[in-house]
Amino acid sequence: MNTRSLPALALRLVLATTLAASGYIHAQLYIDGYRFIHVIGTLFLLQAGAAFAVAALLLLAAPLLLRMAAAAIAIGALAGFATSRTIGLFGFTERGLQPAPQALLSLIAETLTLLTVVAWQAFEVRRHRRTRPHHDKNQPSAA
Repeated sequence: MNTRSLPALALRLVLATTLAASGYIHAQLYIDGYRFIHVIGTLFLLQAGAAFAVAALLLLAAPLLLRMAAAAIAIGALAGFATSRTIGLFGFTERGLQPAPQALLSLIAETLTLLTVVAWQAFEVRRHRRTRPHHDKNQPSAA
């Protein structure tokens, strides 16, 4: 992928920003008291660390592996959020969009992370289709 094109650079910066925002929110919640919640505190710290690391790496390059890692981090955070509000996660449950405003901001950041990855993949597919050689259906292919 040509990461020097303007759309690719913009997508890379947006992805790094949304991922870092999610990491920041989880780090803040960890410091503000989630560190004392069994298992959950460790998961918040791991999410923050992974989000910051992948966001930093995305500023340098954006191979498919890093984009997949960004999506996986966002999906994991969203799954944890949903689970903690339904059946509970390691005995931990919360209600609604608490703590406010972090819960809502985290949902927005993680959703934007996923939407950016999807947009990037769509951009890549379109770019690939434009640059690959076209074969005429009436012409026999060289075997």
